[in-house]
Amino acid sequence: MVGKTILMLSLFFGPLILLNFGLAPKIWMVFLLYIISGFGMAGIGMGIMHDAIHGSYSKNRHINKALGYTFNLIGANATVWKIQHNVLHHTFTNIEEADDDLNMPRFLCFSPHAKKYGIHRYQQWYVWIIYGLSTVFWVTVKDFVRLNRYRKLDLLGPKRKYKYELLKLIGWKSFYFSYAIIIPILILPFSPWIIFLAYLCMHIITGILISSVFQIAHIMPNVAFPLPDKNGMLESDWHKHQLETTTNFAPKSRFFSWMIGGLNYQVEHHLLPHICHIHYRKISMIVAQTAVEYNMPYHSKKTFLSALADHFRMLRSLGSKPATV
Repeated sequence: MVGKTILMLSLFFGPLILLNFGLAPKIWMVFLLYIISGFGMAGIGMGIMHDAIHGSYSKNRHINKALGYTFNLIGANATVWKIQHNVLHHTFTNIEEADDDLNMPRFLCFSPHAKKYGIHRYQQWYVWIIYGLSTVFWVTVKDFVRLNRYRKLDLLGPKRKYKYELLKLIGWKSFYFSYAIIIPILILPFSPWIIFLAYLCMHIITGILISSVFQIAHIMPNVAFPLPDKNGMLESDWHKHQLETTTNFAPKSRFFSWMIGGLNYQVEHHLLPHICHIHYRKISMIVAQTAVEYNMPYHSKKTFLSALADHFRMLRSLGSKPATV
């Protein structure tokens, strides 16, 4: 974990430091440095902050809190993510309206229970553009929208907590934008639109990587999208619910698993989010055996590409349903 942390932070900040000091005299160098930084940004999101905010990076909560702020350093917000991911997604996985990962703009349909629009029949094609731009929306608008929404849902606590978190949000994002794009625009001898396009490339790399990895764990043909009954109860208990709504992929690819923070073992992560991802591979053997023993589902795809193909088919299936609006 320490080695991965040093690597991913270096991949992200190293190129940006060179850009901030004007050490990119050619346009192709600017694009290359931003693209490398994009891989580092994705690595921080999947391999460092994800464990840290779950409290599973270290037994020391202060280390977890400190490394959770690496999410703020890449333009997002640890507080908003903790509510969205740890609380809503992990508690209400694949439940319409409750799982915030399913709450998409109207031009996307990620649940069979969501309202259908005519444009959804093409979503399997244009969703990749949305994935590519997802982190741009994240660092500019999404955190503000969700922070306000969580305030209305009373998930932030006292009113003063919202004001405090809003000020922190503005401060962190101002800091991020200053070194990620503003200083390079001021320092480098190129037109601002060139710097902006290179910066956009960084986010496209990050957005596609992160969105693909997270979405193929749950938006798949073989998983369940349960709805609570009139009393708000689910038919399955929480552990079975996680097995029914989650899919692993590429379990034998150890290097790939290391690079994406063990997120190919989503079943194990959802059942045991407090355990560091470096242990998931060995734990998965126990979980799979136990699932068979108790006649419970254990979804897993052999490769990342086969999982992506199934995700594509699932998006096509969801979009081909008759429009309800």
